[in-house]
Amino acid sequence: MSDTSQAVAGGPLRSRDFRLLLAGAATGQFGAQVTLVALPLVAVLELDAPAFQVGLLTAAETAAFLLVGLPAGALTDRMRKRPLMIRADLVRALAMASIPAAALADALTMAQLYAVALVTGVATVFFDVAHQSYLPQILPREQLMSGNGALETVRSTAQVTGPGLGGGLVQLVGAHFAVIVDAVGYVLSALFLQRVDKAEESPERVAGGSLSKEIGEGVRFILGHPLLRVIALTTGLANFFTAVLMATQTVHLVRVVGLEAGGLGLVLSASAAGGLLGALCAGRVAARLGQARVILLSLLVTGPFALLWPLSGHGVPGALLFAAGSAVVSFGAVVYNVAQVSFRQGMCPPRLLGRMNATLRFLMWGTLPLGALLGGALAQSYGTRTTLAWCAAGILAVPLPLLFSPLRRMRDLPAPQDDGGAAHGTPRKTAPGDADEHPAPASTC
Repeated sequence: MSDTSQAVAGGPLRSRDFRLLLAGAATGQFGAQVTLVALPLVAVLELDAPAFQVGLLTAAETAAFLLVGLPAGALTDRMRKRPLMIRADLVRALAMASIPAAALADALTMAQLYAVALVTGVATVFFDVAHQSYLPQILPREQLMSGNGALETVRSTAQVTGPGLGGGLVQLVGAHFAVIVDAVGYVLSALFLQRVDKAEESPERVAGGSLSKEIGEGVRFILGHPLLRVIALTTGLANFFTAVLMATQTVHLVRVVGLEAGGLGLVLSASAAGGLLGALCAGRVAARLGQARVILLSLLVTGPFALLWPLSGHGVPGALLFAAGSAVVSFGAVVYNVAQVSFRQGMCPPRLLGRMNATLRFLMWGTLPLGALLGGALAQSYGTRTTLAWCAAGILAVPLPLLFSPLRRMRDLPAPQDDGGAAHGTPRKTAPGDADEHPAPASTC
């Protein structure tokens, strides 16, 4: 029995290749979550950076999605995905390892932190686009919801455990040495990916094709699809305000709430527990409510809890409020992500997967550096609590595009379209009770 047949018969975890993909994701994500705590603390504690410079560092980490997001998709569609992911892992490992090396030489500067953040961001763009395009080669369409749920579970578990360990390592060995865990995680990810057996042929080049023409095809595919358009807009708004939070939270929790590195890590770990619960339950919730409804309700119901962020003051009560707000918002975000990523992977023609994922990343993640810059500027000018209040108001507005879209009248998402030349499928509008016509996806739990 083939690896794909095993996945169909017993779920994605029966597939050896998927287990290796999952193990690589676990090691890479764990290291990245340690760095989520350690890298801003290098700036805040060791280089005494002001709030705007911390925001600039967050922007540098995500600027690649805006700078190279579109060409990355077209280039990824021209290459085999697994070797590309391995190279991206090794580049990220070398970049992260340069931080403790510079610290030992007493030569670490903010300029180097910006450069490391930018380099790892570019590598991450290519890795993520290739990863999302590679999963449908490992699993059949009917297993994508379960597979993405398992990957989100791994990511959320890393978000729960990584920041706590990262905070402890910062207190034990210093922030600049804690990031070495990230470098090791990327090396292990590359080693796991190297062991995947799935044969992958080089994509066929279209005669007369050019990079700009291929990019344009991906953009037209997204903008011509009514559901993908609204998903891109909604996620872009969510990421914009998430970046405002990311640029502000470390400064707020250290300088306003009064946490040390270990306490900061624990708060971020507790916040991520909601995401882990969301990953475990996303498939079950989608099966009960419908995949389209879940995309809307996951954000609409959990968004108001962002109002707890600006209410967090000094001491333990403030830390608990911040963690509670983040945990609920994270639950909604992960449920939303599992549903919408599984939908777009299943409905896109294979030859367009790289460009589709990269175009969406450009539209959705390109807002991250803009939000980070705004967050840093607002925090320096008006304080972190005011910035968090604006951020919470933005999170409340995120579901508005969904409320004015065809998704509002749908229970489940439409079946995938054939790659027969029609690039833009029009979804059929379904009534709220029209459950029998669109079977709910399988549970991830």
